[in-house]
Amino acid sequence: MKRTLLLMGIGALLVAAAADAHHSFAKDYAEEKLVSLEGDVVSFELRNPHSWVYFTAKDSTGVLRQFGAEWANPNRLTQQGISGGSINAGDHVIVTGAPSRSATEYSVHLKSIRRPADGWVWPGSGQAAGNNFRRGNNFRRR
Repeated sequence: MKRTLLLMGIGALLVAAAADAHHSFAKDYAEEKLVSLEGDVVSFELRNPHSWVYFTAKDSTGVLRQFGAEWANPNRLTQQGISGGSINAGDHVIVTGAPSRSATEYSVHLKSIRRPADGWVWPGSGQAAGNNFRRGNNFRRR
């Protein structure tokens, strides 16, 4: 009996930790706002729980900074045709996203990304960029 209760308690703690780990983007980002930043990719990390694009761009005061754009999880991006080689260091991109709620963090919740040099764009389906993370939307490359 004690062993069963212990296992149930451990299971409940694991479920609670997993639920807490998947946070709402609205907690960290001002989802009601959109900013566009233009710059050069430093690196792209296709990893769990969310992928990241790191790039340099000028902030609102004109100072060149390194920004991080938090994207979707690798499984979702792979289903949408994104691979580790889709974005490379040195690529010039325009990133649109919800800005961080913290003035000291240079990050955005990525809504769309475009590479002007070859016309590549995500989302590639022509759907509204603000709908990227709603359930049920499937994005395909054109």
